[in-house]
Amino acid sequence: MLETKSKKSPLLWVPTTYFTMALTYMTLTSVTAIMFKNMGMDNGRAAEYASYLILAYTIKPLFASFVEMYRTKKAFVILTEIAIFFGFLAVALAMALPNYMVLLMGLFWVISFLGATQDIAADGVYVTSLDSKAQSLYCGVQSLSWNLGPIIASGGLVYLSGKLHAEYFHHDPAIFGADWVDAWRVIFFIVAAITVLMALWHWRVMPDGARAENTPTNFSAAINILKDSFVSFFQKKDVWLMIAFAFLFRLSIGFLEKIGPFFMVDPIAKGGLGLSNELLGIIYGTYGLLAVLLGSLLGGWFVARRGLQPTLFLLCCAVNIPNVTFLLMSIYQPESLLVVTAGVAIEKFFFGFGSVGFMIYLMQQLAPGKYTTTHYAFGTGLMGLCMMFTGVISGHLQQMLGYKSYFVFVMLATIPSFIVCWLAPFHQKESGTTE
Repeated sequence: MLETKSKKSPLLWVPTTYFTMALTYMTLTSVTAIMFKNMGMDNGRAAEYASYLILAYTIKPLFASFVEMYRTKKAFVILTEIAIFFGFLAVALAMALPNYMVLLMGLFWVISFLGATQDIAADGVYVTSLDSKAQSLYCGVQSLSWNLGPIIASGGLVYLSGKLHAEYFHHDPAIFGADWVDAWRVIFFIVAAITVLMALWHWRVMPDGARAENTPTNFSAAINILKDSFVSFFQKKDVWLMIAFAFLFRLSIGFLEKIGPFFMVDPIAKGGLGLSNELLGIIYGTYGLLAVLLGSLLGGWFVARRGLQPTLFLLCCAVNIPNVTFLLMSIYQPESLLVVTAGVAIEKFFFGFGSVGFMIYLMQQLAPGKYTTTHYAFGTGLMGLCMMFTGVISGHLQQMLGYKSYFVFVMLATIPSFIVCWLAPFHQKESGTTE
């Protein structure tokens, strides 16, 4: 039963809930890559280690049913946020120990599963506490709040790490190595503090969330639901083409995601642009994220007017072709910050514009059926699997090829995306469009 009228306004808990979810995810999967790079790891290991932390978010549909079985959804949100607080606190403390990297990866791995569980429970609160009208009303707030996470994490935290390193701890920002530990310890203390404050806030204002009608009551029932959802998924017509679409649509973006920031901070002598963490934070976390948001809004408007089927290939072009900006920057290594910012903003804007098509295709074509929510999660999980696979190997490939040749490879990696978009099946009738 939905709580259509909560005593607390959704504006008190929806923004903070989705911001906290995004902060955890971005800290684990993007910020750690920059941290590893700062601390002296080569591109191969830095991208690989950060990419492994995507796994828990990729497989969360496998344990979502079990989260539903116990206590309230609010309780899981609060418990996971408190556990994440202790996790990041432990990370900051562990970095003061000798040979801390193995312990650090273990802690990050645990936090990633906590973060995935937090996502499941928080989405459950949103879906079961608000009726369909309220869900639509607060959808924009939800999306905007989530996107504040990347701005704070990839922008603010990375910027602050550079400021602390150079101006507070008085280390040379151009030298990567153990001196960066001091600044990054402070960053993880900050993330821990934000998370526990959010947990306390949500304890006061978040509704409990209702139980869904098909919530399993025991372990056996949860297993049966999971099995049935898999069987019904693979019974869909042309399911393998839809799986290929979900996995390959963002293939080139996966190869670019970790290496783009590395390219920005690597010295000019190594083929990079030699930017500081502060500049990286401003360019990626501010202008880049604003470009993504603007592109997403315009992309959604474009699809609403024209329909998805006639525009999908164009949206694929928008996602993939602007990657050439990184190839051009690797060739010319521009010194102008305006040129570099424009290059990143162009790529991010068109990525946001085109990626709308990916999400709408999953919702309208792959997900519909008996287990719509679960099958949508399967689709996003396949996308996450692509991001993990490409991230794990991207740094090693870049080291083998160098930046120029690697960005040529990124452009070649766009070809599978064009093929799957051209072949993508449309079996569900699209909702009405306007001309």
